[in-house]
Amino acid sequence: MHDPAFPKAASRRTLLTAALAAAAAACSPQRTSAAREASPTHRAADAAGGGAQRRDRDRDRKRAEALLGRMTLDEKIGQLFVVRVYGHSATSPAPADAAQNRMETGVATAAELIAKYHAGGVMYAGWAHNIRDPHQLAALSNGIQKAALAGRTPVPALLSIDQEHGIVARIGAPATLLPGAMALGAGGSAADARTAARIAGAELAALGIRQDYAPVADVNVDPANPVIGVRSFGADPKAVARLVAAQIEGYQSAGVAATAKHFPGHGDTSVDSHLDLPLITHSRARWERLDAPPFRAAIAAGVDAIMTAHLRFPALDPRDGPATLSKPILTGVLRGELGFGGVVVTDSLGMAGVRKKYGDDRVPVLALKAGADQLLNPPDLPAAWAGVHRAVRSGELSEARIEESVLRILELKARRGLLDHPYTGDGQVARTVGSRGHRAAADRIAERTTTLLVNDGHLLPLSPRRHRRLLVVGPDPAAPSGTGGPPTAVLARALTALGFTAEALSIGAGSGAGSDPTPERIKAAVAAARGRDAVIVATYNVGKDSRQRALVSELAATGVPLVHVALRNPYDIAWLTGAPGKAPAASLATYSWTDVELRAAARVIAGRTGPRGRLPVPVRRADEPSRVLYPVGHGLSY
Repeated sequence: MHDPAFPKAASRRTLLTAALAAAAAACSPQRTSAAREASPTHRAADAAGGGAQRRDRDRDRKRAEALLGRMTLDEKIGQLFVVRVYGHSATSPAPADAAQNRMETGVATAAELIAKYHAGGVMYAGWAHNIRDPHQLAALSNGIQKAALAGRTPVPALLSIDQEHGIVARIGAPATLLPGAMALGAGGSAADARTAARIAGAELAALGIRQDYAPVADVNVDPANPVIGVRSFGADPKAVARLVAAQIEGYQSAGVAATAKHFPGHGDTSVDSHLDLPLITHSRARWERLDAPPFRAAIAAGVDAIMTAHLRFPALDPRDGPATLSKPILTGVLRGELGFGGVVVTDSLGMAGVRKKYGDDRVPVLALKAGADQLLNPPDLPAAWAGVHRAVRSGELSEARIEESVLRILELKARRGLLDHPYTGDGQVARTVGSRGHRAAADRIAERTTTLLVNDGHLLPLSPRRHRRLLVVGPDPAAPSGTGGPPTAVLARALTALGFTAEALSIGAGSGAGSDPTPERIKAAVAAARGRDAVIVATYNVGKDSRQRALVSELAATGVPLVHVALRNPYDIAWLTGAPGKAPAASLATYSWTDVELRAAARVIAGRTGPRGRLPVPVRRADEPSRVLYPVGHGLSY
């Protein structure tokens, strides 16, 4: 899918090198002096690095300063924004996507948006119709880079995505899908976490994406957390810190900027910041013990970027506002106390948690005043861009303050190789994305994460001789990436391939309340279970009033051996144990319903591999939450 409009690789490098040389020649020392003095460095990396690393950093700084010295104010402001754009092509989006772009930004295409607003970054998303297949995505990346390098000051765009893996995966098959954070936490292996991030990073880089909004550094201590949950590595700050550092090493070794999130910590809230402004009631001492260690570890590992959280944290800033807009938190704590010198990126500025008090033109200004560098996904780009421009003209924001952030962003681009290699190619995509080696590694890692919580009477592993006829029943939430699934079918196929005869029966295609079966579907499931040798019942986020409890209880009452698989939260088993009704004889936690984790669960059920995962979070009793049903580290073997 090579586009003849793109120059050959050698000439691309030649053009960019010439542009940088011209920028250096034109650079005015007086113009960049304030930014040079203000721009921080990665202190931890400086301390750990040798002479070669220092020389690389000095080179990156000089190249960034040269570019900065050539920029107009409009170009500098544009570099701060990471924008969304609709469509699969930089120049020829579908008509509906072009119309959406015109409505939101006044231009039809990504190329026009880059030209008009000088945007420093573009965020890819499935809902923006950016993602069809790997070669298309690489072509989109190249088209955006061509537009970015056609500007008055040619600066490659930093293309980014939310590809955490597990339940947050924007790019699906044929790209490699890997276990998510809590699954890796259950595996407990820093080497596996590092390998998973290196694979993920290599495939993103092949697609032209050089910043990933991962890993999640939040410590999940609230089972009711609606926004983090299994996106966290677990509830133990030290274990989370170890895996966060490992993933940063993996991503950045592959040439992709890692982004630890969500500072100062989003793991102890029952409010979704997409919908409202959460409140964290931790004391400062509790924050130091619980939330801070993973971010300290990220900084020590040399993380390129840290994402802010839209939440109130009175112990760190008593004023009424989100951390994203808090100078005491971003400049005082993150930069001053923790010593972070990299890029601070806001969480999406379209989320309700940051829009409750201020208009879309003011939020970016306040975020910059607080200490942020990248302004992610403003809901009204024209208003946001004009708001920052107005603040500089009025003196509310100095141009030196803008230059400080731009220099950090440009240094990041230099550090991740964008200034030398902004384009990708079909050959790189074909060699890297979804390669056989990557998929085999994902399967091996997943096998080490499946956690066996209950195994009464040593029901597991099942034997094809004694339990040949299986029913797989449960909800079928859509795959996080839009590819793969449905879960019951994946499990049934995997078990059939292992020597069983397995039939899938879906109780519904929804998530949340949509996962609950109707009474009629429960009756159908019970009828289908009779005569089977065993039943595999999957659940999705069981709660007090969930009808999934009745489904499990009535299936258990048939007397057919029952194996439970928690598709997402390991906490489901707490609602299925004890009165009322009967409980499953065996229970597994997979931490996500992507194919790679479900295939691993099937191999565990069949005894082709032993369960090796250990709970990274405690499972508390549903009827008495002060008591722990299964502690951190619990996990059975055979």
